[in-house]
Amino acid sequence: MTEQPTFERPQAGVDPADGRGALLRTSTPSNPHSADTPSHTPGAGALPAQARAGETPPSGSGTTTPTPGATTPGTTTSSGMDHDSAGPGGPEHSQPAATEPDTHRPRPVPEGIPLQPRSESTDVSDGQERRSGQVLPPGRPTPMRRDGDRLRFVGAATRRIARGLDLDEIVMGLCRATVPTFSDAILVYLRDPLPVGDERPVGPLVLRLRRTDRIPQERDLEDGILPVPVPDPSELGAIGTELCEVQPGSALAEVLRGVRPVFTDTPAARAALPELLGDGDDFAVPTGQRAILAPLRGRRRVIGAALFLRRPDRIPFDPDDLLVAAQLATHSALGIDKAVLYGREAYIADELQRTMLPETLPRPTGVRLASRYLPAAETARVGGDWYDAIPLPGSRVALVVGDVMGHSMTSAAIMGQLRTTAQTLAGLDLPPQEVLHHLDEQAQRLGTDRMATCLYAVYDPVSHRITIANAGHPPPVLLHLGGRAEVLRVPPGAPIGVGGVDFEAVELDAPAGATLLLYTDGLVESRLRDVWTGIEQLREKLAATAQLTGPDHPPPLEALCDEVLDMLGPGDRDDDIALLAARFDGIAPSDVAYWYLEPEEMAPGRARRLARRALSRWDMEELSDSVELLVSEVVTNAVRYATRPITLRLLRTDVLRCEVGDDVPQLPRLRQARATDEGGRGLYLVNRLARRWGATRLSTGKVVWFELNRS
Repeated sequence: MTEQPTFERPQAGVDPADGRGALLRTSTPSNPHSADTPSHTPGAGALPAQARAGETPPSGSGTTTPTPGATTPGTTTSSGMDHDSAGPGGPEHSQPAATEPDTHRPRPVPEGIPLQPRSESTDVSDGQERRSGQVLPPGRPTPMRRDGDRLRFVGAATRRIARGLDLDEIVMGLCRATVPTFSDAILVYLRDPLPVGDERPVGPLVLRLRRTDRIPQERDLEDGILPVPVPDPSELGAIGTELCEVQPGSALAEVLRGVRPVFTDTPAARAALPELLGDGDDFAVPTGQRAILAPLRGRRRVIGAALFLRRPDRIPFDPDDLLVAAQLATHSALGIDKAVLYGREAYIADELQRTMLPETLPRPTGVRLASRYLPAAETARVGGDWYDAIPLPGSRVALVVGDVMGHSMTSAAIMGQLRTTAQTLAGLDLPPQEVLHHLDEQAQRLGTDRMATCLYAVYDPVSHRITIANAGHPPPVLLHLGGRAEVLRVPPGAPIGVGGVDFEAVELDAPAGATLLLYTDGLVESRLRDVWTGIEQLREKLAATAQLTGPDHPPPLEALCDEVLDMLGPGDRDDDIALLAARFDGIAPSDVAYWYLEPEEMAPGRARRLARRALSRWDMEELSDSVELLVSEVVTNAVRYATRPITLRLLRTDVLRCEVGDDVPQLPRLRQARATDEGGRGLYLVNRLARRWGATRLSTGKVVWFELNRS
């Protein structure tokens, strides 16, 4: 890079010895003969002094207004100076402006910017550093000497601070932006706990040391490693305590209330440092203007403080650096304030989504379940997708998956209401099409624009059948035991919330070993593919995964869900994804015993005999006494109120389950019988002897059931 010369010219009304009015200097003058000349000769490339607005040029400036045909080489100007005698060499040093314009016109230094104290050798070194890009040896400062330098630094630092989303990123951005460019070390204190939004802190003001940063031991350079001398521990190493309680009316409280950054050599800051850093660490702060204490003020209150430090061998801060510290503190405080608000909103969104989705899946008889949920993005963790598995009477289970439009807090709230409604309707044991009909009515009550899709299926492990009703949702995929993946033909139906439409249910085979996959459209639809293309890719993915385990063994359920999600590409995460997989094990007919009993006085005795025979056939005679007692009590209660035949069913799985059904909708209630009561102790015995028990209302009556451990 060729070094371009600059010229000096005294300005009107400014002492040439004053550095604030000087022009940019160069260490190598272009003309050795004129290096000692205080001013350039007219006609030799000198520029006239420019008057400020509203002023007239001074008469002694050495310039005149040219007249036609007046100035030629060898003539004398009004100042009495001959152009040929301008200096040694005469006209050969002149640069006529008419033929060669001056391309090195100097720009005056902005007024009011005090230059940093430095020697001439420092000027040369700084100039060499700026031109060559080499870093000065340790201990040599590189101060920001002009407004442009400070503006560029503040702009870059605030951009780096603004890139942070959470609290740690913002504080780290402040530290990395200021060390070592602005300071040699920084300590950042934040209020503990940080107030959120409009919250009014009730406790005392406590500052916690959040992060410290200092010049590292060594820096990476283009040509190698430049070691940096480590300061003594008494200088910058052992500064700061972790917690500091700000006492009302103390010096630190007054400095924080003042909001503006201050030098620590001021009386107020000097009195506040022991309170902030601890009584034994005030000696570690360098003397002079080498430390700045800047309060961090958020939208409503002071939320912390930042301490900028320079080593004793560095030049001190100047008053303009207080403005830089104020800008850094303001941007950091506002960013921290917003990060705390964002963190609270994210926490609320996560809690809302977590409570809307099932925390754990049930373990119904004859079916195994697995699920996955993926939000649309890390910054939008809530959505309208949901899944659910609801145990039903008769060892059945309802499988539900739905999708409310959008992925916002409103969508999550609507999803929660629809999920709760679906659970209530499932408890009534309504057919799938009736459940969707009532969900449609509920969505219309929530609002005219509340749209959702839903698929509701009921699996019966005894009959190995599944009943499915659809409301505008993508069809499920059934993976058979041999590895064949089948997209089930289910009537699509209209989305929930349209109103005035009927829903249709279909009943299909659900063979043992098969896997049913319910999902939302975020799994199969994106900007890069349509729904049916995604469904076909899903079917192929399931078939390929099943081939890995062979035709006689289905793939593990959890691993299958992970493999399905692996089909997503970088551009496929446009929406939330809910996934529910059900592995049908079923209950073998040999493990089921079913009878009808007339509601008569002989029914309890017949129920005991039938139960004893079934237990003998299953080699479970050790449970005969308990089962006979409990069956007799439940059947006796049903006979007392029933008008139609009573059903009795025994199921042998990992537990022994007994179910008694009648046509009376009123559910039994456990109560403590009085000493004079003749009845009311049957359910008390069931509650004490059974592993679990319960009662479920049906559309035709109710079912009372209990379970006993097999061993």
